[in-house]
Amino acid sequence: MITYNTIDVPMPDFSHRKISAWVKAVAAAHGRRVGEVAYVFCNDEKILEVNRQYLQHDYYTDIITFDYSVGEVISGDLFISLDTVRSNAAGLGADYTDELHRVVIHGILHLCGINDKGPGEREIMEAEEDRALALLEQQDTATA
Repeated sequence: MITYNTIDVPMPDFSHRKISAWVKAVAAAHGRRVGEVAYVFCNDEKILEVNRQYLQHDYYTDIITFDYSVGEVISGDLFISLDTVRSNAAGLGADYTDELHRVVIHGILHLCGINDKGPGEREIMEAEEDRALALLEQQDTATA
């Protein structure tokens, strides 16, 4: 089950059903099933608080993924700062919704076992994000 929650921010304007179907399709493409996944959309202050409290990191970030996956079943809590997503989109000259989708699936890819901190891993993550975003576009085209 995928849930969508907010802390001190409005809920992003997207179809929960569409995003949930997409997340499940991406997980399946990686040989995984979705268990309990909770998205928590928040502001920069909250993500900084979570980063300090649980990871001892003193900086803002767009997403923090807490992985509770077991075997092929992915589960986790994904905290997403909409403030940082918005500023990253502006800095990259990207559309806010497109950047939000990238971050939403970035956490799922982490739950699927894809990392982005080691040598060469960022490029692999970005390629997987692009593949997942293409799947979302195909999903949109099929329902249009």
